Amino acid sequence: MALASPNGRGYPRLGLIFSKKNVRRAVDRNRLKRIVRESIRLQQHRLPSVDIVVLARRGVHELDNPTVHRQLHGMWRRLEKEARRSSPGMDLPSQESGDAGRER
Repeated sequence: MALASPNGRGYPRLGLIFSKKNVRRAVDRNRLKRIVRESIRLQQHRLPSVDIVVLARRGVHELDNPTVHRQLHGMWRRLEKEARRSSPGMDLPSQESGDAGRER
């Protein structure tokens, strides 16, 4: 799941929340953080200037890397579309992806 709020900095910022309760092993938490950071790095030129907070859902550590990349790419696309739709002076609604912990 990801939450977004507009910022006035001209570039996106990222916050990560991966709790022990949802992702037990540190190696899994770190793997997911690396994947999210890399995904943001590759997509930052397309993203609006927003503060993004990514929260881990239970079971997300069971997904393989390509699946997590696909999920994140879909979230960034939805965020980009929502930012284009909303006017510059208005707040962006929270972006949520409930399928981050589910496999397709």
